[in-house]
Amino acid sequence: MKEVLIVMSKTKKEIDMCNGPILPSLLSLTIPMMLSSVLQLLFNAADVIVVGNFAGDNSLAAVGSTTSLVNLMTNLFLGLSVSVNVITARFAGAGNSKQINRTVHTAVSLSTICGFILTLTGIILAPDLLRLMKTPDEVLPLSAVYLRVYFTGMIPMMIYNFGSSILRSKGDTRRPLVYLTVAGAVNVILNLIFVIGLKMDVMGVGLATSVSQYISAALIIICLIREDGDYHFSFRNLTLDPQILLAIVRIGIPAGIQGVIFALSNVVIQSSVNSFGKIVMAASAASSSIEGFVWVSMNAFSQGALTFMSQNIGAGKFSRLNRIVVNSCLCAAATGLILGNAVYIFGNQLLAIYDSRPEVIEAGMRRMFMVCCFYCTCGLMDCIVGNIRGMGYAVTPTVVSLIGACGLRIIWIFTVFRLPQFHTESMLFISYPVSWIITFAVHVICFSFMRKKYPSADRTDKSAEPCL
Repeated sequence: MKEVLIVMSKTKKEIDMCNGPILPSLLSLTIPMMLSSVLQLLFNAADVIVVGNFAGDNSLAAVGSTTSLVNLMTNLFLGLSVSVNVITARFAGAGNSKQINRTVHTAVSLSTICGFILTLTGIILAPDLLRLMKTPDEVLPLSAVYLRVYFTGMIPMMIYNFGSSILRSKGDTRRPLVYLTVAGAVNVILNLIFVIGLKMDVMGVGLATSVSQYISAALIIICLIREDGDYHFSFRNLTLDPQILLAIVRIGIPAGIQGVIFALSNVVIQSSVNSFGKIVMAASAASSSIEGFVWVSMNAFSQGALTFMSQNIGAGKFSRLNRIVVNSCLCAAATGLILGNAVYIFGNQLLAIYDSRPEVIEAGMRRMFMVCCFYCTCGLMDCIVGNIRGMGYAVTPTVVSLIGACGLRIIWIFTVFRLPQFHTESMLFISYPVSWIITFAVHVICFSFMRKKYPSADRTDKSAEPCL
């Protein structure tokens, strides 16, 4: 903990996103962000691994079957944290200190409100929501317990995500990584104590995750309090600035709706997975957990591109926009191609960490082939969306994703998948890569039109204010 406080007390060197070569700066910003996302995923992975090895089949299925539902409920609010990044980075690029500080305090206030809403919703409606997902009766009570305990950590989860978006807007991705490392270590230790030592089953893993969320949130708040100048946070200055709040909602709600739409399609797919029974449910939960590490690695370049785009537009460096798109998309695709296929090659060994039963591993490999081997197309799709959103466009990516990615999956499930000859796991999961490819192609067309609205040359009037 002493080392953590030392890191918080040091002034971090901010990344210059508006001058010089793009790729080295993009990697400097993105790699710590990638590692932070991987650590955040380890919260849930630790739950699944500990439960799978020390609790039982029903417990593993209970924890795994809640992932899509958690994402569905949190993605709308996490979309707001994305818009905090866009707005703060835009002000940072323009050098507007006053607006940066008001954005910091508005973001912390809003994150607390969002977390409170999620906590109440999750605790009160957990059983009803799980029934809507067709969760089997033998799994439902455990799933409800886990979900309710997990959602007691929603307020700190939101505070951490909004706070890390603020730091990321100026290129500081290292301190959030340190804080998640501490919280992740606590999570793993508490998992072992609560599940193995105290025999608390799914309640133990949910509680361990919740406690770790509080630790990460406390560290991010202390970090902002210790900041000097524009990014300094003080509880007595908490506010909801109407102009900034409106901008956060205008950009963040469409981004959140897109996340909800993706999560909704995954809930529909999870319901279809549930129809194959506990073995496939356990296999899908393990496979999905492994896939998540590849996805967040690719998605880090989408988040990095969003920040780069926002800062350069705020600074009027329009000549750099095309290069930001090319560099970020190539990095995301390469990451997905390498990690996705590596995960599939070592799939048997990785799945065995979660569940060593041969039938579970076999079912997990069927899913991983359809998802991981084509994951680079998902990286391209997400990265072009990050670039578009960094340019300040929020509605178009949502509409395209609604029609292209999610609409196609849902139509597939309720038409082709319903036919007896196509009612297989492979035919269910093939809907993922098909939707990624189509949606990416449409997003590229949209970007080409949006780019024309910005000039090719840099802005020379440095006094111009960035438009929210």
